[in-house]
Amino acid sequence: MNDGHMPNVDVSTQIVIECPLAEVASYASDPDNAPKWYVNIDSVDWLTPRPAELGTRVAFRARFLGRTLEYTYEFLRYEPERLLEMRTAEGPFPMSTMYAWTAVDDTHTRMTLRNSGYPTGFGKLAAPVMAAAMRRANNKDLAKLKEILESS
Repeated sequence: MNDGHMPNVDVSTQIVIECPLAEVASYASDPDNAPKWYVNIDSVDWLTPRPAELGTRVAFRARFLGRTLEYTYEFLRYEPERLLEMRTAEGPFPMSTMYAWTAVDDTHTRMTLRNSGYPTGFGKLAAPVMAAAMRRANNKDLAKLKEILESS
């Protein structure tokens, strides 16, 4: 998957949410909540037993650039309230998604959402378009997450 070069697509976005770190990390890292705050995710199916931990596998059904995608993420790194990194090697766009949380203060949390990957075939040619679309989607997703957590 990686030939030692930088990913063809590497998109990092972040937002500050008026909510304590523990609440933001707990909500965002729970795959069952993904369809609530990810604009493009329709459904989640756990392939390993709950709760989420290192090695957890979750199947997602999503829409992106007019296509329906089905892929399985595996939790590669998981440090509750600090970092979650998931990766899929399936389909035309092997990708890694990382969440990182840092406390700004007791009531505000900075969340970073980073997607990086190595599109193949047509996806490789469309990488710049994909990156721009991912950035827009990630910003919408983080704004929705902020709205949900700040209104509860």
